[in-house]
Amino acid sequence: MKKNEIIRIYGTEFKENTVRLLREAELASLIPAKDARIGIKPNLVSASEASFGATTHPEIVAGIIEYLHEEGFNNITIAEGSWVGDKTSRAFELCGYRELSERYGVPLIDTQKDTWHKKDCGGMGLLLCDCADRFDFLINVPVLKGHCQTRITCALKNMKGLLPNKEKRHFHAMGLHRPIAHLSFGIRQDFIVVDHICGDPDFEDGGNPLVRNCIMAGRDPVLIDTFGCSLMGIDPQEVAYIPMAEKLGSGSMDLSGALIRTIGEEIGEEPSGERRFVFVKDAVEEVESCSACYAYLMPALEKLLQEGLLSDLPDKICIGQGWRGKSGKIGVGSCTSGFDFCVRGCPPTDNQIYEELKDYLQSPG
Repeated sequence: MKKNEIIRIYGTEFKENTVRLLREAELASLIPAKDARIGIKPNLVSASEASFGATTHPEIVAGIIEYLHEEGFNNITIAEGSWVGDKTSRAFELCGYRELSERYGVPLIDTQKDTWHKKDCGGMGLLLCDCADRFDFLINVPVLKGHCQTRITCALKNMKGLLPNKEKRHFHAMGLHRPIAHLSFGIRQDFIVVDHICGDPDFEDGGNPLVRNCIMAGRDPVLIDTFGCSLMGIDPQEVAYIPMAEKLGSGSMDLSGALIRTIGEEIGEEPSGERRFVFVKDAVEEVESCSACYAYLMPALEKLLQEGLLSDLPDKICIGQGWRGKSGKIGVGSCTSGFDFCVRGCPPTDNQIYEELKDYLQSPG
């Protein structure tokens, strides 16, 4: 498979289609040796079933493992760390990866519990989990979906799961885009299998899946993310970490020179429709917020909007690490504990935010 090539396949036989896709891509020819240490990195952002639109379908990873075993590769590990605020162990269990591990004899690494080291990533020092440097060949298996802060998450951003929690928090303090771009320099993705089956087009934690029943493969994470933007109707220049990663030499955004082909019957792609949270973001003053905290705020505000209560909001809701030690009117998360009104938690759940804000908005005076 060429570096500027993307292959995709449609259908509901996810495991079988993955095997067929990898055979077409001749993945085995790219792996340096039969005893190579192969890492598989899915997206298990939280403990939710893949049909919810947030996590990698285990059938895809099963197909990757079966293909690798068929080709004589047996030194395989699955590595992932859920977002801050959830436990990877819960995601492994609920998302079917514990059973997958036992069935195929493939160990799981919870990167929330892994040791870590500092590495120069293209001029930016970042803390990486030690397992990230132990793999000889890394297969990234992201979900193509929306993100309430960066608009899209796919191949490049999925590498955040190989960071310790303290560095994930630091990424938000640095503004997400620049460190994500530099992370692409620090962790090499050797092959990418994209779960484009039913990713939520707006929200990284799912809840509004958009069914496409597509799986894609490629070798260039920048090209993959650029193509993903085109499928979602997003200008990739507006996702700042993509052109930043290109400038760092992590890949190419040139879709005009890409070889994009489909195995079997092709289903036309259409950009997703109206974004769910466009109308509620104006109610928020966000400074360096963590993904989980911000993501739980959005559906809570959407629910308040649907109930006609958001118009009663007297001030913008503040959220994020940038509000630590400061005062204000309304805040969400422990970082705003000094505010007059605060929904406490790190992070508070979406239901907690909804209930407490509703009580606040309906309270007399």
